[in-house]
Amino acid sequence: MRRTMFVLAVLGVLICGGYLAVREAVRWAVAHPGPALGVGAVVLPLLVVVAVVAVRGMPRLRELRRAARAGKAEAEAEVAAMAAAPVAEAAPVVEVEAADAAPWRVEDFLALDADGFEQAIARLCERDGCRDVQVVGGAGDLGADVLATASDGRRLIIQCKRYGETNKVGSQDVQRFGGTCFTVHEAEVAAVVTTSTFTEPAADYAATCGIRCFDGERLVAWANGGGAAPWI
Repeated sequence: MRRTMFVLAVLGVLICGGYLAVREAVRWAVAHPGPALGVGAVVLPLLVVVAVVAVRGMPRLRELRRAARAGKAEAEAEVAAMAAAPVAEAAPVVEVEAADAAPWRVEDFLALDADGFEQAIARLCERDGCRDVQVVGGAGDLGADVLATASDGRRLIIQCKRYGETNKVGSQDVQRFGGTCFTVHEAEVAAVVTTSTFTEPAADYAATCGIRCFDGERLVAWANGGGAAPWI
């Protein structure tokens, strides 16, 4: 109510002020017809131009309605698309057990995508007594794909390399991992696990830095329970 009264009062002041201004202008024009014609010749065209620009700049009611209908249609289409979209299913958890009827092969690990391979390595770590196992591979991982605490309490950092048989893990791969596994991730045990093999320079660099190299053969033995884990 107070706001309404305030608005009405302001409107009243503006109307009264405008009326008084127009009346005084008329009186001045009657008393001074010559100057009034000159002022009118300048002011009136300016007022007309301002009014035309203002009217043209205002969106028409029809355009506003059209825009509103278009926005409503887009919103309804988006809602319908969301309702029709299938619900994304959670990625299946890779189970790795030594007692499986069919033993693991390198080809089984290669059949997984990169994320699935990292998940499989993480499940092997959990199976063999690691705690706090995390899969952290991805953009910005700084070389760490699996983080864990080994059964003896040491901090374990694993980099996973799902490579084909002809694509060996090279010295550059191991050097990049060596530059972060100890200084950034504070590893007490650092290992590179691959489905392939390591080049000789890569193996030499890993031995110098204390990084453990797990090739496809050792990985399969570990998965099937016949080989040691990377931290042993």
